[in-house]
Amino acid sequence: MLMKKPILITGASSGIGKVAAKHFASKGWQVAATLRQPEKETELSTLPGIKLYSLDVTHEDSIQAAMAAALHDFGRIDVVVNNAGFGADGVFEAMDDAFIQRQFETNVFGLMRVTRAAIKLMREQGGGTIVQIASVGGQVAFPLYSIYHATKWAVEGFTESLQFELSPLNIRVKIIEPGAIKTEFYGTSRAMVKPSDTGVYDAFVEKCERINQAADATGADPMVVAKTIFRAVTDGSSRLRYPVAYPANVLLPLKRFLPAWLYFWFVRSNYKV
Repeated sequence: MLMKKPILITGASSGIGKVAAKHFASKGWQVAATLRQPEKETELSTLPGIKLYSLDVTHEDSIQAAMAAALHDFGRIDVVVNNAGFGADGVFEAMDDAFIQRQFETNVFGLMRVTRAAIKLMREQGGGTIVQIASVGGQVAFPLYSIYHATKWAVEGFTESLQFELSPLNIRVKIIEPGAIKTEFYGTSRAMVKPSDTGVYDAFVEKCERINQAADATGADPMVVAKTIFRAVTDGSSRLRYPVAYPANVLLPLKRFLPAWLYFWFVRSNYKV
């Protein structure tokens, strides 16, 4: 079992990343908590076992610098958690190339950059574990999240394939699939767009918004995700996927067993669309 080893977590300024940093530190791990502006973080900087590093997943130089600094301080990095990301939702017709590119730059290309850097480091040190924070939305889809789903489905396929080439190198990969979690996903980290030149989508958006905001209000505490990450890292298994919290723990098994038409009916009925 991996215990009291160095772990690097991206996107540690809030939500799942921040709670995971605190949870691993409480278990005696050495935590490299990375965020774009570490000078603004006042809580993690005071906790024993946690060191802050500046890391922006959209810039390769930033990733390399943070990895090198953490490696210098800890001697090795046994686990890398790709948590940095944000939610983009809305009407696809209103999304321009720049909006779509920004979503993919963080959720997909940024994750891939960090993963590539982690692989090189772990290959040279003889092994490690890479954890991708995906989503229930990496295998199922909901209205108005077309671009977000595209990024998370990309993460799922990328990681599922990657496991085959990394297994001989003693590098495990894990996919965490959270359901509705009370974070800033529905708040300050959310990017939502709809057309300004037509009202044809307004009624549809309003219906979906009610469901989405209800999910935020009843979401699980991010600690359940932090504990799942810890379990995935320490269980010693080659298990790939870890659904956590509603509706991931219901919808993912449901989709596997229901015919497509019945599953789509279920989603439409839930959203009343």
